[in-house]
Amino acid sequence: MPQRNGARAAVVADSAGTLSSDLSRLVDFTEPTAEDVCLDVTFRGGRMAEAMGSRARSVTVVDAAPQPTRRVGLPPVAVRANAGALPFRDGSFTLVTVRFALYRLPDPRLAVREMLRVCRPDGRLIIADLIRRSLGPGDRERLERLRDPGHRAIPSLSELTELLVEAGADVRRLELFTIERPAEPWLAGAGDAKAAVQIRQALAAEVEGGPPTGARPRVIGGELWFRQSLAHVAAVPSGGVASPVAAGSARRPGPPRR
Repeated sequence: MPQRNGARAAVVADSAGTLSSDLSRLVDFTEPTAEDVCLDVTFRGGRMAEAMGSRARSVTVVDAAPQPTRRVGLPPVAVRANAGALPFRDGSFTLVTVRFALYRLPDPRLAVREMLRVCRPDGRLIIADLIRRSLGPGDRERLERLRDPGHRAIPSLSELTELLVEAGADVRRLELFTIERPAEPWLAGAGDAKAAVQIRQALAAEVEGGPPTGARPRVIGGELWFRQSLAHVAAVPSGGVASPVAAGSARRPGPPRR
């Protein structure tokens, strides 16, 4: 049975140039070592690689977004690639991470299979994503799709773990928690200003007793805040055993497959 940590609320202030508490928590959960050869699969991002950079031997970033975009952060090594056909040899990495990107990919199951392929048998795969905690009132996914049309779904924890198992992973550890964050920095990342207005209006209306959104908004210090439920999942290739990387045993990523 995977180890599961209980949910705890966290307050997140997303300020430019600072490491938000959910990202710091994910890095701690990931436990990168100085011998880790890491792959971070992103979708228009790079903050995870930036956060792990000083704690791992090397970090390669794959941006799986379909169109060229401005990167967030300065990843040490960056590659544009299809997450369903990663351009690396089998077993190239001791640690593979994917943060808020899996359910933006066209085929999450295929992407996980590829991540497991390029992960060493004794390596580990770390996934961080939004989850659907209950069947309460409000269409929580609607807000995410309005903000980012590329967002495909918010899975339940069982859906996420089932996907991993079907793709060939053994789940070893789970962490569930809720963050409360200010709405405006999050809305600043919306691809459409009109969509941001719609989301803001829906959140404000719920505070005033209107229809539920599933985001449980409230006003703190004159600002609109809302909640998100997150899961961190640590898995290993099926049949593999995650273990500390022996000094000098980690390989650099091999050249792209031909």
